[in-house]
Amino acid sequence: MPAGLETDQRARRAAAVDELVRAINEGDASAATAVFAHPRFELVGLNRVYDGREAVEQYLRDRRTAFPDQRYELISLHHADDAVIAEFWLIGTHLGDVDALPASGRAFRCRMATFFIFEGDRLVCQRLYFDVGTIARQLA
Repeated sequence: MPAGLETDQRARRAAAVDELVRAINEGDASAATAVFAHPRFELVGLNRVYDGREAVEQYLRDRRTAFPDQRYELISLHHADDAVIAEFWLIGTHLGDVDALPASGRAFRCRMATFFIFEGDRLVCQRLYFDVGTIARQLA
């Protein structure tokens, strides 16, 4: 692939990731799913998959209810042939019930890696890797 095309594709992919992260940080589930060709979240740390617009939006709304200030803070961004790989701090305060766990009022901060999977310029999956125990210990 000519270097200019590769640079252009990287820029388009990075812009899609930025748009998605911004929507998630603002709590806008419908804007977040609109970034995807087909929304799909894979939470490796929880062994869960949310596939399709409705499932992903519900997941994002549920998390926003439980953690109203939840957000990603970018640490680093890397490009691969079919993905953008990012390290983030996942940060939030547990102010609402989630998965039958009552709100603790405590904040958490967890380093995570996320693979944004692309088919060409089309975002098709966000795959999140994180340690559930790191979050659970901070919320207990």
